[in-house]
Amino acid sequence: MGNLDVVIEPVRAFLVQIGAYLPRLAVAIVVLIVGWLIAKAIRFAAVKALRALNFHVLTERAGIDGFLQQGGTERDTTALFGAVIYWVVVLIALIIAFNGLGLTQVTDLLTRVLLFLPKLLVGLLVLIFGSYFGRFVGNAVQTYLRNIGISDAELLGRVAQYAIVVFVVLIAVDHLDIGGDLVQQTFLILLGGVVLALALAFGLGGRDWAAGLLARWFPKRERNDR
Repeated sequence: MGNLDVVIEPVRAFLVQIGAYLPRLAVAIVVLIVGWLIAKAIRFAAVKALRALNFHVLTERAGIDGFLQQGGTERDTTALFGAVIYWVVVLIALIIAFNGLGLTQVTDLLTRVLLFLPKLLVGLLVLIFGSYFGRFVGNAVQTYLRNIGISDAELLGRVAQYAIVVFVVLIAVDHLDIGGDLVQQTFLILLGGVVLALALAFGLGGRDWAAGLLARWFPKRERNDR
């Protein structure tokens, strides 16, 4: 009888633990299902609201949608925002469920991911509005240079646009805290290298080319001087 109790007692203790764990598991499953439904509803509402505010028009004019389509995805930036919001709600449900199950390590990992997603949303907003502003400035520069008769107005407008876009990308990366210092230092090194290369080209072998380029850019001033 004593040997039988020795065998049954661990099994009984195991079944007691399972019986105590099953209600928590059931609650976690209910939380996940409810959170999933809420996430889908919030994503639908957010996408509808953004499209009603013509947010997709802004992202299309900023060139972000075209960039995503070139990457092989059929979704636009509005759908991407909806997906990020969806995963924020899902992660909140997962954190609540795993916290109820006592899985603190998993909860800590999901919390870190959850804290990153709002930064991603803000970074995307900075990139979208910055790209739109860069395109606006590029078009304005291009129009102004054409009106005053400077050649290569399109090239100079694109240079102004891309300079603003690069600056905006640096701001977005710095906000995400993804190696921001390393990216900024790398960009400054590359920029310094480009400036040095242009200076050497102009100083050593590009004087005639630079003179011709300036003559193309400022024809009216030359005629007035004559």
